[in-house]
Amino acid sequence: MRTEKLQLVKDIGAILKESDFVFFISYKGLKVEDFSELRNKLAEQEAVCHVLKNRLILKAASNEGIDDLAKLTLTGDTAIVSGTGDAGTIAKVIHTFSKSFDVVEPKFGYMDGAVLSKEDVNIIATLPPREMLLSQLLGVLEAPSRNLLGVLHAKSTEILNVLNAYKNKKDN
Repeated sequence: MRTEKLQLVKDIGAILKESDFVFFISYKGLKVEDFSELRNKLAEQEAVCHVLKNRLILKAASNEGIDDLAKLTLTGDTAIVSGTGDAGTIAKVIHTFSKSFDVVEPKFGYMDGAVLSKEDVNIIATLPPREMLLSQLLGVLEAPSRNLLGVLHAKSTEILNVLNAYKNKKDN
């Protein structure tokens, strides 16, 4: 392999290792200006999009020890979308763009050491934003203590009502 390709494989490997998520998308038939629009939308969300050869992607995955990814079969034109942070936001951008342009669709993804199917990527796109999920989780975690406090308060109120009734009966 030539030194340029070796360096490119090394760079792709760095993208695969250092990114929080990588989505592999097809784009065959997309006009250059439309592809530039997709890249701009992804850049607004701090993600990058690279068009790479399938063979080099698989070689980089193999070199980095990502065997699940290296075993996949890549066909057709492939672009990789990578970044750090909330993968859901980027999946939404891809999903929304694919509604406008049928030729853009996810092939699969790679996140947290696992290969994601096309369906998984689409499911991630439909999830609420990360902040909303965290607030829902906080609500779920707070619920038991809030409910316990309500029960304890109700019991103390019942005891107080019984004592007041007894006092009122004594006074009469």
